[in-house]
Amino acid sequence: MFIEPNFGGKPHQERAGWIEVICGCMFSGKTEELIRRLNRAIIAKQKVEIFKPVIDKRYHDIKIVSHNETAIRSTPVNFANDMLLLAGDCDVVGIDEAQFFDDAIVDTCNTLANQGKRVIVAGLDMDFEGKPFGPMPNLLAIAEFVTKVHAICAQTGELASFSFRLSPNDQQVMLGESGQYEARSRKAFFEGMKNRKK
Repeated sequence: MFIEPNFGGKPHQERAGWIEVICGCMFSGKTEELIRRLNRAIIAKQKVEIFKPVIDKRYHDIKIVSHNETAIRSTPVNFANDMLLLAGDCDVVGIDEAQFFDDAIVDTCNTLANQGKRVIVAGLDMDFEGKPFGPMPNLLAIAEFVTKVHAICAQTGELASFSFRLSPNDQQVMLGESGQYEARSRKAFFEGMKNRKK
């Protein structure tokens, strides 16, 4: 379990910020872990601002909701730079579904961390083809803390780190949930991809 570093009681202007990235495949608990960390910050009476991309309306227009229906309020934004204006003097910034933002998210996270904020980012590290997803590789590179979470393979029961798309849609971005995707182990994922190409 991730244990938060101590802010040391200093106001954010006087402390070093940092970036935490929570990554993994679908159904691995990324959003749930993000919500857990944000709730702990709220309990500690820290000022928290939470953001998600406007396009993510799967469970709720405004709230971030995990597949297990754990929820927390958030502000939907169109562009990563919007967060710089909306974060204000908060201590902690939470960002869900970071893979849906463009590369500006990397500079945004760096700017927020350089302002002394704790920045917690969650997102898919790989797309449905098993390739690095959007800005996530660059976010992983600049983060001080990286947590990779795993699901259970729907085919084998082993640890899963790949998101297998069940429909034939080839667009990289396709919002979905169970019924459209399933978590798969490496072997099951690549066997499924090979069978799809036949």
